[in-house]
Amino acid sequence: MGQNYIFDFGNVLTRFDIKELTAAAVDDEALLSEISEVVFDRMYWDRLDAGTITDEEVKEAIRGRLSPEKAELACRAFDGWIGNLPPIPGMPELVEDLKRKGAKLYLLSNISESFAKGYSRVPWIRDLFALFDGLVFSGLLGLTKPGRDIFEHLLDKFSLSKENCLFIDDSYINIEGAAEVGIKGYLF
Repeated sequence: MGQNYIFDFGNVLTRFDIKELTAAAVDDEALLSEISEVVFDRMYWDRLDAGTITDEEVKEAIRGRLSPEKAELACRAFDGWIGNLPPIPGMPELVEDLKRKGAKLYLLSNISESFAKGYSRVPWIRDLFALFDGLVFSGLLGLTKPGRDIFEHLLDKFSLSKENCLFIDDSYINIEGAAEVGIKGYLF
């Protein structure tokens, strides 16, 4: 049985820099930090990852925290973040090389339902994910890393043997979560 590679998305396959993602909608340097901190507040994003808040609820909360002018910019940044994600140089090529060599590829990402339903509008992400044998998005399941349930879901859904899996993530706590179910991890 061959090797299965399980990739995280943010800060493994794509750079997730909140100021960079906000700058696509906010060209005023003085506002960039303030707006990016509100738009990408973990208070919202942890709930988006868990599927317990909608995009509209996030934008309503943003409107409650900022002046109307700033809120308009913030909501524009929020609505456009998926299309502004850049690949980490070399990672799409690595994924292609692994696929060419016969590896099985899986994605396991703490990410929103709206990303899961909208990533195909971004050509590089759509093309990259087409190489994967399976995709698991936390927002669709209501399960998040580092919880063991999401790792067990991935193993069960795709009939994977944990001994043949390598999980690549940028978070040590997520690597520990994988180890708790017997999946080897690599901290990216």
